[in-house]
Amino acid sequence: MTVQPRPADGYAGDLTPTEAWELLSQDPDAVLVDVRTDAEWRYVGVPDLRTVGRQAALVEWVSYPSGRPNPRFLDQLAATGVTPGDGRPVVFLCRSGQRSIGAAQAATAAGYGPAYNVLEGFEGATGPDGHRGHEGWRAAGLPWVQP
Repeated sequence: MTVQPRPADGYAGDLTPTEAWELLSQDPDAVLVDVRTDAEWRYVGVPDLRTVGRQAALVEWVSYPSGRPNPRFLDQLAATGVTPGDGRPVVFLCRSGQRSIGAAQAATAAGYGPAYNVLEGFEGATGPDGHRGHEGWRAAGLPWVQP
């Protein structure tokens, strides 16, 4: 991997959206796991990895609308085909890069990874205008689709 993740506590590190795309493009074993909610996937969009021959795995970290942690997160992560100890890079993405930290930490503790967090997430933090979308995966011009 030519990208150098930023150091992090409890997981392999943080990547910018562009670095995450570079890793996913270069390493056919790397997996992108979008940990946002079903509502976010449906109404905001999802990363489109078809040009690198795969698709993002969709596994909620918290459930909508309750906001409660998904008790089946690790089981659902395993159902994506990633297994603990297999050494496959797992890149976690959420809306702004916060929930995905918890997912990366939990995956690392369970033996998955190296696990990475995508800084800024899919649409970034709220900007000065009160809206998201000024940073993150979409703002970086990376491929995405509206399901």
